[in-house]
Amino acid sequence: MKKICIVTGTRAEYGLLKPVIEKVHKAEDMELQLAVTGMHLSSEFGLTYREIEDDGYPISSKIEMLLSSDTTVGITKSMGVALMGFADYFEENRPDIVVILGDRYEMLMVASAAMIARIPIAHIHGGEKTEGAVDEAIRHCITKMSHLHFTSTEEYRNRVIQLGEQPQNVYNVGALGIESIRMLKLMQKEELERDLGFVFKEYTIMVTYHPVTLENMTSREQFANLLSVIDKHKDIFVIFTKANSDTDGRIINYMIDEYAANNSDRCKAFTSLGQLRYLSVLQFCVAVVGNSSSGIVEAPSFGIPTVNIGDRQKGRSSPESVVHCGNSVEEIEKFLKLALSKNFRLRARKVENIYEKAGTSDAIIKVIRDYLNKGINIKKEFYDITYD
Repeated sequence: MKKICIVTGTRAEYGLLKPVIEKVHKAEDMELQLAVTGMHLSSEFGLTYREIEDDGYPISSKIEMLLSSDTTVGITKSMGVALMGFADYFEENRPDIVVILGDRYEMLMVASAAMIARIPIAHIHGGEKTEGAVDEAIRHCITKMSHLHFTSTEEYRNRVIQLGEQPQNVYNVGALGIESIRMLKLMQKEELERDLGFVFKEYTIMVTYHPVTLENMTSREQFANLLSVIDKHKDIFVIFTKANSDTDGRIINYMIDEYAANNSDRCKAFTSLGQLRYLSVLQFCVAVVGNSSSGIVEAPSFGIPTVNIGDRQKGRSSPESVVHCGNSVEEIEKFLKLALSKNFRLRARKVENIYEKAGTSDAIIKVIRDYLNKGINIKKEFYDITYD
C-alpha cells in the first residue's frame, strides 16, 4: 500500500481536489492520508472540515495554523505555525508522496516541510500566472520543490519546463474543476432556491472578490467601486461568496456583510457555498464578477460571461467569455454592461473552455501510481532549454 498524503486548506481547493481524493480513497493499492489545515479549521470561515467529514472521507490529521489576523505579520506567523505542524505530521506519518494544489501560502509551508523530510511532492496547477498576487511567486517556488507536475494547459506545461523541470515529469491534464462540472449532479433551481433562501431573477450575478495581495491597502477602495456599480443597477440580484484569509480579506468580508444586510431584498452573502452549491449557482447566473480564478477557469464551462476586475489574475490565460477591466467605477460599469449585453451572452454560450480535458483525475492517479511503483528520484536535475 502506497501512502498518498493529500493536503487541503481552503473550501475551493478541497472542491477541486475531491475527484483525486475519491479515487485514492477507493484504490486498493493506495492509503489515503488526508491532512486538513488553514481555513477549514476556522469558525470565521465556516469550519469547512465538516463538509469533508460529511462527504465520508477520513481526515488523518487537523493541523492548526491560522492566527486570528489577516495582516502581513499575522499571515507570516501563521506560515511559521504551519511549518512546525507539518514537520511533525510528516515525521509521524511518512507518506510516500504529498499531493498539493495551487499557490497559497499554506501550501508553500507544506511543500517546504515535505522537501526537508525528503518526501516527493506532486503539484497540481503549476505554471500559471497571477501577477497581482503573492500567489505568483509562491506557485513557482512550489514548482521548484516538486517532483511531479500536473498543469491545466499546454502553455502552463511549457512554463513549468521553462522553470527547469524535466519534461517527462510535467503533464498537461486539464483543470480538475471542469471535471467536477461534468461529473456532479448539480442541484435543480427550486431545490437550490429553498436551500439558499434566495430567488434567482433574470439578472443574477455571482460576485467573488479577493484582495490584490501585491498592492498595499487597496481592498476597501477597489471593492467599494464594485459595490457602487452594483448599487446603480437595482435589477441585478447578487450572490456574494466571501474572501479567503488573505491580507485585508476581513475588510472585504465586512463590506459584503454590510451591503448584503442593507440590500437583503436582492443580495445574499455566504462564507462558504461548498463545491456542489457553488457550481449549481453558476447554472442560474448571467455572469460572474470579481477577481477569482473560478471566473476564468470554471465559469466559461457554463456558457456565461465573466468580468475579471483588476490585476489579481493578470497574466492568466482566459477563454473568450472573460472580459478584463480596471478597478475604477467607470471601467467596471462599462464592462459589466458589455458582459450582460445580449450579443456577448450569446457568444459566451459558444465558447470552448481552454481548461477542459477529459479524464483529469484518472490521468493524475495513473501518473502517481506509475511513478511510485518504479520509484521517484528526489535528486532533481535542472532541465536546460536549448536556445537557437
